[in-house]
Amino acid sequence: MFFFPLFDDNPSRRTPYISWLIIAMCVLIFVWQQSLGPQGEQYAFYSYGFVPAHVSGAAPLPAQLVVLPAWATAISSMFLHGGLMHIGGNMLYLWIFGDNIEDSMGPLKFIIFYLLCGMAAAAAQFAIDPASRIPMVGASGGIAGILGAYLILHPKAAIRTLLVILVFIRFINLPAWLVLGVWIGGQFVAVPNALANDGGGVAYFAHIGGFIAGMVLVPFFKHRDIPLFGADDAPPARWDGQPVPFSTIRAQASAKYRGRRNALGSRVESPDRNAPPHQAATDQEHRTDQEKTQKSDLWAGPRRKSSGSVPRHRRKTRD
Repeated sequence: MFFFPLFDDNPSRRTPYISWLIIAMCVLIFVWQQSLGPQGEQYAFYSYGFVPAHVSGAAPLPAQLVVLPAWATAISSMFLHGGLMHIGGNMLYLWIFGDNIEDSMGPLKFIIFYLLCGMAAAAAQFAIDPASRIPMVGASGGIAGILGAYLILHPKAAIRTLLVILVFIRFINLPAWLVLGVWIGGQFVAVPNALANDGGGVAYFAHIGGFIAGMVLVPFFKHRDIPLFGADDAPPARWDGQPVPFSTIRAQASAKYRGRRNALGSRVESPDRNAPPHQAATDQEHRTDQEKTQKSDLWAGPRRKSSGSVPRHRRKTRD
């Protein structure tokens, strides 16, 4: 059994330009990687990826591969990816969860937050094995920080999720705390296997380090009027795990990605920070009254009846 999120019901108040910019940069750099060929791409991983042994001085890279200061590769590695599935999964999570975190702190602080989480992820991987010669690449550390921040800010937000059990495929509605809790739990479960395997693979410690950094940092980066633990978020009508028809998923996804705010309708938005106090209060009361008297037809879904070539450097680590 596995599941992964498709989109959330948590509208943001601003266009997430920085999240989109990160996605565009990662995609363009991935296209550049593919143009290098296998050997050229491998050299790029060592030149711009995070190699713990090079950072610690245990096994410095050959001079021709050193392009940046060792510490700076903790940042440059966040824009490289090890394959199509790697970048696809990372960008999906950034697309779903990045807009709300960017909205909660503003563009400039979001950039700093994202880079700090990525550096914390690299530091966590470095602490486990500072003599590792395997380059770590991927945006997962920074994105894990976004997931940790989302768990702190919007644990009650509903996530449309694709659930696969053997040959059975279902679309279901799950709370963010469950989706993200299962994700970070899976990283901890995979740790023993990661410790036993020194030949590369997924950098689970980087994921854990980034996630924890996001949880710790978000209270200091968010705007003051953004409450913790979803105090302004109203939970959706149901989290019962009932299957959702594909037609409903398609309609909701269309509304979500065309930017129709409140199209999914389960979040109570905070008042506009730029509005006059009396107007903000009036707007908030109006939204609250609407929330009490209306439910989103889209989110509720259909009505149901009452019945119920570097020597000794071979593989890369993906974070």
